[in-house]
Amino acid sequence: MKYVDEYRNRDLARTLADAIRREARAERSYHIMEFCGGHTHAIFRYGVQGLMPGNVKYVHGPGCPVCVLPVRRLDDAVEIAEHHDVILCTYGDMMRVPGTKQRSLIRAKAEGADIRMVYSTLDALKIARDNPERQVVFFAIGFETTTPPTAVAIKQAKAEGLQNFSVFCNHVLTPAAIAHILGSPDVQETGAVQIDGFLGPSHVSSVIGSRPYEAAARLYRKPVVIAGFEPLDVMQSTLMVIRQINEGRHDVENEYTRVVTRDGNTKAQSLVNDVLEMRDSFEWRGLGSVPDSALKIRDAYQFFDAEKRFEISQKQSREVKSCECPAILRGVKRPSDCKLFGTVCTPENPMGACMVSSEGACAAYWTYARHQTIAEAKAKREQKPEAVA
Repeated sequence: MKYVDEYRNRDLARTLADAIRREARAERSYHIMEFCGGHTHAIFRYGVQGLMPGNVKYVHGPGCPVCVLPVRRLDDAVEIAEHHDVILCTYGDMMRVPGTKQRSLIRAKAEGADIRMVYSTLDALKIARDNPERQVVFFAIGFETTTPPTAVAIKQAKAEGLQNFSVFCNHVLTPAAIAHILGSPDVQETGAVQIDGFLGPSHVSSVIGSRPYEAAARLYRKPVVIAGFEPLDVMQSTLMVIRQINEGRHDVENEYTRVVTRDGNTKAQSLVNDVLEMRDSFEWRGLGSVPDSALKIRDAYQFFDAEKRFEISQKQSREVKSCECPAILRGVKRPSDCKLFGTVCTPENPMGACMVSSEGACAAYWTYARHQTIAEAKAKREQKPEAVA
């Protein structure tokens, strides 16, 4: 197939749906976590869940780097912008994410902080060149997909001798998060989350390849299928996961072969490894502290590390009260379980990152199924607790 419409073909979708119904054994259930928020939106936008038999369910995973960034790091970015007279540059999704006391970057900007939305690291570098008398900080965030551009920006700043440019690095790594989820008490001990297999990230895997997921698949005996973002990609990948489960296999398979290889983009990997290195641990919203799951700037480039250039206080941070975003990111709850959904929490007045981000689960529910979700949430709020025997 060569054109996007071919990946949305109705007849092919029906053929795949029939194949999934034949393969899914009636005596068991299949819970498949889609790690990436792009998959969540595809599932809702194209009604993929409605094409599945009743015993095949999708479990929403961490979704996107905006969602999993802890409040502490957002609060730090706001502090850098407000107290160090800098120009803070960031991608658009971060602007409206609420921090402690619902203080967001866009609110700080409204109150006078110089915070600018950029579309690329090149924009941030240009702002630094155009404002030599001001310190410019790029708020770097993203999974492995957006990490190479950050590395390029740091190398370029060093090559040009830009003295007023630095990076607040918040890049996180998906294989470590998948392993952490599979080894968490929610999965291993309490059974609050059932996961039989994964739909692996697609754009991330175009950079790192499929190889990095193999260790977790072997250790936890769960199949991983790298899936593209189109509805037929998701359905074909679901069929591949179901077949592995039925056959008792736990391999890493690649449905997205038109983009992803086993080894990935080795040139991009080499670039990132030259500029960035692993952190011992990093906090993820909803997952807690995850070992070896994020990157920091190497000492050779420490001049461009905002964490070393600016002093940041250690004020206590906290999530918005009653927001279920952390539990939703772990797959423990769905947006319909959150009593804020559709009441005080809307895209115009978001209480958590899951409603702000273009890849967040709450944003997907709101965009494609808000009336049903609001009705379900209302029913759960009104449900009387069972009497204690």
